[in-house]
Amino acid sequence: MNLIEKVKAHKTLDLLAKANEITIKEHGNRITLERAIFLSWWCDKGDCAFCYMSSQKPRITKPDKARRNVNSILAEAELVKRIGWNVEFLSGGYGSFSTHEIKAISEKIYSITGNPVWLNVGITQYLETYGDEITGITGAVETANPELHDKICPSKSLEDVVEMLEKAGDLGFKKAITIILGLGETPEDLKYLFNLIGDVEIDRVIFYSLNPHKDTPYANTPQPASLYYAGTVAATRIKYPKLEIIAGTWIDNLANIGPLILAGANGITKFPLFKMYGTNYGRKVEEEVKWSGRKLKGSFTDLELLNATGEEPDPELEPFIKRYIDKCLRNK
Repeated sequence: MNLIEKVKAHKTLDLLAKANEITIKEHGNRITLERAIFLSWWCDKGDCAFCYMSSQKPRITKPDKARRNVNSILAEAELVKRIGWNVEFLSGGYGSFSTHEIKAISEKIYSITGNPVWLNVGITQYLETYGDEITGITGAVETANPELHDKICPSKSLEDVVEMLEKAGDLGFKKAITIILGLGETPEDLKYLFNLIGDVEIDRVIFYSLNPHKDTPYANTPQPASLYYAGTVAATRIKYPKLEIIAGTWIDNLANIGPLILAGANGITKFPLFKMYGTNYGRKVEEEVKWSGRKLKGSFTDLELLNATGEEPDPELEPFIKRYIDKCLRNK
């Protein structure tokens, strides 16, 4: 029975055991906390069927008003560094920031965190603009089944995503893709994912589960079963032992974390950071990591870290940093 057949046959526990063994051997027992930093709440495309931005466009007549203040973005990066998290990637819809603006923001985040950043800013033809401030490029594949992809993301050609990633590789950047489970794919579609990872030599896969948004075609679609999600991640880990895997779950599904770690996730993501930090939700995340037998890099509960500074931050960031810290303390 091959990996796809095991997922179809609900042999999740078998897959988890094998995937966990491989992960410990290849990657050790450290789990990272990942934070996607958004640049804006606008997208020129605005037609991905699952995305809340597809329901926002008629309500936002001026895209510039959906751009985040750059100091707010940088303050978030500063706090991510303080609490020991990673910047998962910089993300923004099409048409929100120019390539040169994104480069400048990336350079500043690199100087704050000491780590070059991943980008997830859509299909771009200007990759040569970027340099040492970028470690890799993320393609928003969402689903690797070509037919389903064209239906769900009509303005983001899978061929164009692949072409961008191949160009990124030629320029020396790492390559990542995002995959959302629960969009109507089947376990049989894993063959498309496996082929894509192998053919494009993908370094990193970020898995998410569907989060149904109001006023989208998926508004009444249930989130995928936890063991289907874990089984898919585990099959991917077994197929590609050295692959970096990040798995996202939502605040209402924190119990998914343990199984996803056992399935092969190196890091976990998709949390409302400033709503959860230092609360019982944050403690729940840490407990999930502990009971999976892993060590957590960073913290989800240590409030003292929020005020821990090494070098003095830019004074222009201080009001934004304070606002985020105050939000965390209000939720305690």
